[in-house]
Amino acid sequence: MTVKLVTVESDDDTGDGGPRVTTRLVTGQQKEQEPEEGGSAAVQGRLGHTPQGQLSASVSRPCVRTVRGALPRSTNLSLLGPQRLCDVRMRGSGSDDPSTALLLGLCSLLLIPVLGGQEGEANGELVGEGEGTWGAKKEVKRIQPPTHDQECVCDEGVVSCSDGAGGCMCVGTEVRCDGRQDCPLGEDEQDCHRDQCDGYQCTKTGKCVPNDAVCDGYDDCGDKSDERFCSLPPIKHNCTAPDQFNCTNGDYCVSVLWLCDGDFDCRDKSDEVNCTNSATCGASEHQCGDGHCIYSNWLCDGEPDCADESDEKLCSKFGSVSEEVCLPGTISCTTGGRCVKELYQCDGENDCGDWSDEEYCHKDTCFRDDFRCDTGKCIERHWVCDGGPDCPGGEDEANCTVPTRESDSECQAEMHACPGRCISLEWRCDGVADCSDGSDEMGCEVTCPPDHYTCAQSTCIPSSQVCDGNHDCLLGDDELNCEEGDCGGVQCSHACHKATQTCLCPEGYTLGNDNLTCADTDECSVFRPCSQLCQNTEGGFNCSCVTGYFLRPDHLTCKAHGPRAALIFANRADIRQISIDRREYSSIAEGQQNAISLDYHYYRNLVYWTDVTLDAIMRAHLNGSGETAIVRWGLRKPSGITVDWVNDHIYWLDRITRRIEVANLDGSCRRPLIWTDLQKPRALLVHPYKKLIIWTDWGSDPKIESAYLDGSQRKVVVEEGLHWPNGITLDYPTETLYWVDAKQHVIESAQIDGTGRRTVLEDLPHPFAITVFEDFLYWTDWHTHSIEKVNKRTGLGRTSIHRRLAFPMDIRSLHPVRQPLPLPSQREGCSHYDNGGCSHLCLSGPTSYTCYCPDGLVLLPDKKTCSQRPDRVLIFAQRNNLRLISLDSEVNQTRMDTVIPVDGLRSAVALDFYVEDDLLFWTDVETKTISRAHVNGSAQILVVSTDLDQPAGVTVDWVGRKLYWTDAGTNRVEVANLDGSMRSLLVWQGLDKPRDIVLDLQDRYMFWTDWGKVAKIERAGMDGSARMVLVDSKLQWPNGLAIDHLERSIYWVDASTNSIEVADLSGTNRRVLIRGEVSHPFGLALWGDTMFWSDWYTRSIHSADKATGNNRQEIVVGLKELMDVRVFERGQPSVANPCVPNNGGCSHLCLLSPGLSGYTCACPTGIRLKSDSVTCESSPNTSLIFAQREDIRQLSLDTPYLVDVVLPLPGLQHVVALDVDPVSGDIFLPDSAAAVIFRVSLDGYKMKPIVSSAIDTVEGIAIDTTGRKMYWTDLKRKSVEVAELDGSNRLVLFTELDRPRAITTHYPTGRLFWTDWDERNPRIEAADMDGNNRRVLVNTNVAWPNGLSVDWQEEELFWTDAKANFIQAIKLDGTGRRTVIADLHHPYGVSILGQWVYWTDWETKSLNRTLKRSGRPVSTIREGLAGLMDVKALPGPPVGKNVCGNNNGGCSHLCLANPLGFSCACPTGLVMLENNKQKCKEEPDNYLLFTAKGMIGRISLDVEPLWDVPLPIPATRHPIAVDYHRERDLLFFTDVDEETIKAVSLRNMSWPWSIMTPGYTTPDGLAVDWLADNLYWTDAARKVIEVTRLDGSSAKVIIRTELMEPRAIAVFPSEGLLFWTDWGNMSKIERSYLDGSERQILLDQDVGWPNGLAIDYELKRIFWNDARGDSIGSSDFQGENRVRLVQDVPHPFGLTLLGEHIYWTDWEKATIERADKATGRSRRVVRSGIEGIMEVKAVTMGRQGGYNACADRNGGCTHLCLYHPDGLRCACPDVLDARRCSDRPMFKVNTTRPLQSSGRFGSDGTGNRPNSKGLIPLLVVMAVILLVLVVGLVLCTALYWKLKKKGKKVEGPKGGGLTYTNPTYTASNCDVNTDRKPFTWRRLHHDNTHQGRMFEEKGEVAALISEGSSVEQESPPPTRTDTTT
Repeated sequence: MTVKLVTVESDDDTGDGGPRVTTRLVTGQQKEQEPEEGGSAAVQGRLGHTPQGQLSASVSRPCVRTVRGALPRSTNLSLLGPQRLCDVRMRGSGSDDPSTALLLGLCSLLLIPVLGGQEGEANGELVGEGEGTWGAKKEVKRIQPPTHDQECVCDEGVVSCSDGAGGCMCVGTEVRCDGRQDCPLGEDEQDCHRDQCDGYQCTKTGKCVPNDAVCDGYDDCGDKSDERFCSLPPIKHNCTAPDQFNCTNGDYCVSVLWLCDGDFDCRDKSDEVNCTNSATCGASEHQCGDGHCIYSNWLCDGEPDCADESDEKLCSKFGSVSEEVCLPGTISCTTGGRCVKELYQCDGENDCGDWSDEEYCHKDTCFRDDFRCDTGKCIERHWVCDGGPDCPGGEDEANCTVPTRESDSECQAEMHACPGRCISLEWRCDGVADCSDGSDEMGCEVTCPPDHYTCAQSTCIPSSQVCDGNHDCLLGDDELNCEEGDCGGVQCSHACHKATQTCLCPEGYTLGNDNLTCADTDECSVFRPCSQLCQNTEGGFNCSCVTGYFLRPDHLTCKAHGPRAALIFANRADIRQISIDRREYSSIAEGQQNAISLDYHYYRNLVYWTDVTLDAIMRAHLNGSGETAIVRWGLRKPSGITVDWVNDHIYWLDRITRRIEVANLDGSCRRPLIWTDLQKPRALLVHPYKKLIIWTDWGSDPKIESAYLDGSQRKVVVEEGLHWPNGITLDYPTETLYWVDAKQHVIESAQIDGTGRRTVLEDLPHPFAITVFEDFLYWTDWHTHSIEKVNKRTGLGRTSIHRRLAFPMDIRSLHPVRQPLPLPSQREGCSHYDNGGCSHLCLSGPTSYTCYCPDGLVLLPDKKTCSQRPDRVLIFAQRNNLRLISLDSEVNQTRMDTVIPVDGLRSAVALDFYVEDDLLFWTDVETKTISRAHVNGSAQILVVSTDLDQPAGVTVDWVGRKLYWTDAGTNRVEVANLDGSMRSLLVWQGLDKPRDIVLDLQDRYMFWTDWGKVAKIERAGMDGSARMVLVDSKLQWPNGLAIDHLERSIYWVDASTNSIEVADLSGTNRRVLIRGEVSHPFGLALWGDTMFWSDWYTRSIHSADKATGNNRQEIVVGLKELMDVRVFERGQPSVANPCVPNNGGCSHLCLLSPGLSGYTCACPTGIRLKSDSVTCESSPNTSLIFAQREDIRQLSLDTPYLVDVVLPLPGLQHVVALDVDPVSGDIFLPDSAAAVIFRVSLDGYKMKPIVSSAIDTVEGIAIDTTGRKMYWTDLKRKSVEVAELDGSNRLVLFTELDRPRAITTHYPTGRLFWTDWDERNPRIEAADMDGNNRRVLVNTNVAWPNGLSVDWQEEELFWTDAKANFIQAIKLDGTGRRTVIADLHHPYGVSILGQWVYWTDWETKSLNRTLKRSGRPVSTIREGLAGLMDVKALPGPPVGKNVCGNNNGGCSHLCLANPLGFSCACPTGLVMLENNKQKCKEEPDNYLLFTAKGMIGRISLDVEPLWDVPLPIPATRHPIAVDYHRERDLLFFTDVDEETIKAVSLRNMSWPWSIMTPGYTTPDGLAVDWLADNLYWTDAARKVIEVTRLDGSSAKVIIRTELMEPRAIAVFPSEGLLFWTDWGNMSKIERSYLDGSERQILLDQDVGWPNGLAIDYELKRIFWNDARGDSIGSSDFQGENRVRLVQDVPHPFGLTLLGEHIYWTDWEKATIERADKATGRSRRVVRSGIEGIMEVKAVTMGRQGGYNACADRNGGCTHLCLYHPDGLRCACPDVLDARRCSDRPMFKVNTTRPLQSSGRFGSDGTGNRPNSKGLIPLLVVMAVILLVLVVGLVLCTALYWKLKKKGKKVEGPKGGGLTYTNPTYTASNCDVNTDRKPFTWRRLHHDNTHQGRMFEEKGEVAALISEGSSVEQESPPPTRTDTTT
């Protein structure tokens, strides 16, 4: 073996970016190639571990350690191993080899002086950080992964770290903190602390020298880094611009955008001084411990997002990741809680990320030639027994039997024969013993380069170390036989090395071919030193940058101009963004299913990604808004996407469909681009300026290919040595491709034409995607779950950007320079603003561009415009796709199909057209629907979505505009209008799996195939008449049908006999066209002289001559699950329509028929046709209404067939019970899943929720048709309730039941009955309809009483028992119990009609009936319906006389019947007036207000039971906080969904209004200042506390600093105090005055998540609950005397006080509880089962009392009056309105409570009412005041008349003599200024359109606001004084 040391150049990673010359070992098998343009070719080596003592020359391995300096003495290369083959910097030495001398010459040019250096250089000593000898360093070793109970153990003084592949590594301590990452994950460089250098820090030696020592001509650093590039001109010196920063040393200036970006742009690094990681995090962000910001919803998600993992610390049970429940049709992965589609299970793909979706799979689920690992993973077959384990368990290399040299089969020419196996020749003499006997490493010769010496033990050392007095060879032979002398006759052009007789060259030169003369070195081509552009010069080179970049101070690398760069990457469940400096980390799109590939359009602010679970291409703005699926059709595994930002197109590839497609940015104008010879395409990119797309393919023939943007001139770029080419990226400035290979574990690069291929980095665990920015590559790794980066040219400086990601997938660098836009003058062709003049798609080719049309449309003669509508297309169904092929070109050719963009396809089977409106109809047997859309996919709707089972055939009557279909599940043939209305049953007998159906509109017949037990083809009139069998012999599986209208013949295919046949329309002249030459034909279509058919087995669509069956061709190939096929063509034959005009006189359906009239009138299913044969009945006279969970069905008993229809009710989820009101015909439906009771019309078109709050699982409902009441049972709330038919006046009749279910009433006896199926005490109970006289009716021999029904004729009660399996009856008085029918399976619902009893049965899935007296005979009416529930028979019970009469019995609310007549009742929580037992109070005296999911409720404390009653406030979505103003009867609440604060009158709750503009604020806590009429709230998003007037005006932020997440807030108006909680990083409870002043922290120790807050106004204490500490505490107003009252509260939220009790809500328990406020004892649950319970507030009479100066006419303030104990504070809003604002009162107000105000304010701050004992003195005082006023008025009147009588007139000066008194004093009653206009509330709000509307339209609500408002209290007018001068 020949071993060479090849010198190459790379960037140093120590900070200065300078080049470094290194030496690497190359074997003889790895031939050293001549350098090509763009770089030298890479030599491929084999990956593998090297045992100590064996030589590895695999240059494709990464070096763990790069030793700086000369190769040390006595270094045995064979002992280093592959992990220690590291780059070695060569110091000045001579060489006899010209190429080596050339390389070493450049080394001396850039790094070291040639002659006259220090002594250490001449002796070959190590210089810089690596001082000492290499032999002194610890060898890097890999050890096996430790077991669970072991740790990685390294020798003493050696650092252990992970090798990135689950194993361990050991590195020497001297590599710790040396600036290089020696451990793959960088453990050796973590927690390093380096001294700050105030001057210049040397690059190599790390010395710190003064700034004035730089470029002074002296090597102060010892590595000459302080003297580099000193002679070069400055790059930029215009440092006066405002956007520039002048470096401290003054030699350079940089953009201010480069400051603190993590890069040292100044030579003195002053651009990174005084930088901090601390950032101001947004409202929805969490600040990590290092100052970085992440999204708040990433807290406690099980995945560390902060570098310090602070986001996953201190996570309680409430912050942990909840289990994800997978939807139907998906499976749950083992780890991560992910859900993936079932169809992705066992498909060979790692969709879960942990291979759990591929476990326990049969081997036949891998691809045809793949090998399945034990874990389910699929690998290529040729990877088996290739010497390297590819399965996780290595089973692909187990039991491998390969030929040996002794066997009969020899190894192939390119293989080397080992004992028992064959290996690649590349592994021969590579330093790794691959053969068991080591024979592959025997006989290998070692030849050192000319500038090196070959030691006796076959190692190489530099020639400069020979005869230098040191033993560098192991045996010391380098120091033997040394003779001194001069160069003699060697005529070197520059200098000579005396010891080796080798010529040397100066910097920038290398020896020529004569080994004597020095020639210029072309550094650009040999070493690629520049980041972008490089120009060679004599003795040197110059670097430059493309537009958008600036050259850095190192004169080598380029820096992008513009904003801070970021990385966007897919993490399966979301799309995230992280800045390259890692300071910003955020989410773009969350909640994704399986996001894989992504790209972006920078200038349109769009991001695109593929989702392989949704099979869709998604798009959103870069801020995450506007997320939508732009391509959802025809995708199977879209694994790669790229954006053409110049021409505004997206390209994507699909690994399953094996296509590359293109579309506009919105997904329109989609077109397949490449669809042949693709195996497993993975990633792709676009180069708009070269008009290229480039993609990777890792199939059996892995390669990288390219084509032009129009798909033309496709070629292979790279194909040799590829295995799993995954991600690919392009460095546009250098036009260099970079890609990762996951099987070879490498990053490689090449030019875009494939030349200059080289290896950048090796030994990567599992790289997936890659991107580039500036000088670095960034990639994601599946194994390490990280984002890594490395220098793109050298492969050095590898570091981690982010670790511990869940599933890192694709990645892109985000910056405008990555997508440079052309100048307007440079735009041409498709990039021009007019899309190249194309009407649809414009695609560029190599020299020009071409306009393209979507499939089906034709390019018009102008070659620019596409036709508007398709004329001739072949459309076919492919299970979950509908596809089309244009027929405008030659038929008999293979062509590309296009997917029709329709949604929701699961298993499409049949299809047909209505050409006149371009409509396409199709059936779906999985969703059991018939749908339609335009041929372009637009206007998609469901036509028939109910009562279908297997709709296998469909056809369109284009004359009568009707739709016909067959159903193989229900065995029916039906018809309807084209919109699905007026559906009618035509054929229902004698059918057994009908399949395809076609129409002969000329003779008005329909034909269908039937492949049941007796296969046949039948014919009938289009009205169902004249039915006959056409063909019934020699048929087995007749499938597709087609009619030749011209030849009057019918064609069909038979999937069993594998034939295609034809006959006349009468069934005669039958003949076989093709037999045995088709595999499994399904669909059939005719067009002209051609017939088309689909074939399941061949996965193709074929064509042939329709007359002979000859000329067969494959039209579409390679598509499985092909179904029906039809030809869409305009110009259908014209046929007369006898139903025109006037619909043939028919009231409903007019159907074509073969009779003389040509048509027949028909009725919708279940409706009878009247005797006039043209008119239908309005509805069935007798019918059954029954529930089937999601459907409500009606079955007519009037027709000869018993067929039910589904009422068109949208969105039902789980209906168990129902009842019908025969008066209105409405159906009442409780949906227990939605927790709503609906009222719907009998036709199903009117649907209204009447009860939607405070209900849960309603399983029984009964309508009192006479008394007009509604009764229902609630299983979860264990109650029976009654209400009006509109849901109002709800009253709980019974509580604390066990499991109530069915309920019914009998008005004549005034009785109510219900079942309770509690297993311990099952029973049937009865009571009066007003809730009195409750008693048990049946409690013996009963187990699961389900349905309940009253026979009004016999006055018997019937019920079903699902466990006893019978139906029994009993008299209403409890006597005469009998069994009606026994031995049933699982009866549920029951109903009585006439002599029949009807019931549903869960187990048999049937609806049945029998005679109610005898129980015989039993007949099944409907079967095959799973989930049958309640049933009701119509017509229902008769309507009798209502005992409550027209006046509701005189009752104010409820009038309920009873056996004696009726009684008045109050809704829950209200009580009767003491003096009137027919009238209820309007509201309770004491109650709790609370917010919960979708409701605001009330719990009365006046009367038992303490039951929650929803307040009838409409449009309540997600209320959180709530408070009230007692005097004004106003309720205020926040709505987090609408981000607003709303108000509603407690007198009229029908009209809530927003007092703040929606979206203005995100309020959390809310508090009403009832004295000043102000409203306070906390805003956690904006981190402020704000105040406003009650009407929302004068909003002002009073606290805006040092708030993290303020939550609850409370006020004490009479004391002027404001309290709030803050549960940010440092949770605390604070207080201030109402104006925000004198703020102080009350509690900040032992405070977790303080949620609720309440004030005890009497004891002057605060109470709070802690959701993290699970407790409730209390303290005084100073935060002292702290007490923990209640513990073990799982998750408290709201808190309030009333009387002696404290009340709180609990999230986890969904309860409201209370305890004694003094001791915390006597704990009791007030109400449970309130879903989404939030805030709670106590309301009681006189609670809001007290007084302060703001209560009197707003304190005289113009806007806000904020009370302070030292005096009120007038404040102006943050946004001024039209009124002049003053911060001082405009007039004087009462600072103490006025006597006349005692009716409003209590006697003290506690809210207690005034003592009635002071009433008499008060009246006396008021009388005296009144007398004084009367006397004053008399005196003023007398004075007025006296002055008037004298006729005196006082004149003022010219112009008037008005003077004004101080406006803060009140004028006397005589000084009234009549000139001033009154200031009214209406004027104040003239510009407020919302309030104006409320005032005009809702006078009552407006009056509530204005009543007593300070706005109405005008300021007293100024006093006018007449003066004279």
